[in-house]
Amino acid sequence: MQDTRYRNALVTGASRGIGLAISRRLIAGGLRVHGVGRSGDALARAAGELGAGFVCCPADIRDTDAILAHLGAIDIDVLVNNAGGLSSVRPLTEQTAEETEETVALNLTAPLQLMRSLLPGMIARRRGHVFNLTSTAARGVLPGTTAYAAAKAGLAQAGHVLRYDLAGTGVRITEVAPARVETDFYLSAFAGDRETLREKLYTAQKALAPEDVAETIWAALAMPAHVDLSEIVVTSTDQAPGGQVFAPRGGS
Repeated sequence: MQDTRYRNALVTGASRGIGLAISRRLIAGGLRVHGVGRSGDALARAAGELGAGFVCCPADIRDTDAILAHLGAIDIDVLVNNAGGLSSVRPLTEQTAEETEETVALNLTAPLQLMRSLLPGMIARRRGHVFNLTSTAARGVLPGTTAYAAAKAGLAQAGHVLRYDLAGTGVRITEVAPARVETDFYLSAFAGDRETLREKLYTAQKALAPEDVAETIWAALAMPAHVDLSEIVVTSTDQAPGGQVFAPRGGS
C-alpha cells in the first residue's frame, strides 16, 4: 500500500492535462497537492474542481526560488516533475537558439533544480518519492524533436545516477516515460490549431489519456516502501515509438 507517511506532493504543470490528472489522483489517495503552474487563472479553475486538497502555486517551473518560497516550511514527500515544453517540431537546424534553450531549461534544468532543492529534506526524513516524466522520445527516434529528446534523455540518465546516490536512504525515484498522450502539449507546435492537432495526432490511432499516466504513477507510489518501480514505459497499444529511415543515395 502507499506509504501513509506521505502527506504533501508537489506537482509541476498541475493545472491541466497530465498534471491535473495526477493531482486529482493523488488527492483521491489522501495527499495534499501543491500545484505549480504559470497561469493563476488555470490553477484557480483546478482548485475549484479539486477542492481543499489542492494548493495553488503560481510560478514558472524555472523559478525554483519562487516555488520554495511558496512551500516555506512544508515538507514535500512526493515530487512529480511533470511540466515541460515543446515549442516546435522541426529539425534542430531550423529552430531558433531561444527555442532550443527554452526546451532544455523546461525539460531538464528545472527538474534538476527542484530535485536538488527538495531531495535533502526527503533524505533527512528517510522518506520520499520523486517521479520524473520523460518521454518515449528519450529512447526512440521522433523526427524534429532533437532538443526535447536530448533533454528528456538527460533527465532519464539523471534518474539512473540518483538511484545509485539514493540507495539506502528510503527515498524512491521513478521515471515514467509516456508515449503519445491526448493533451494540448503539442498545441504550440501546431500554431494553436487544435483541430489540426487532433486530426494529425489523435484521430487515426487511440492515444493514451492523462488518467492513464496518473494511474501509473499511483501504482508505483502504492507499492510497499521497499519497492521502487524505477523505470516505466507507458504506451498505447496502437503506438510503437521510433523507427528507421533510409535516405536515397546522393550523387549521380
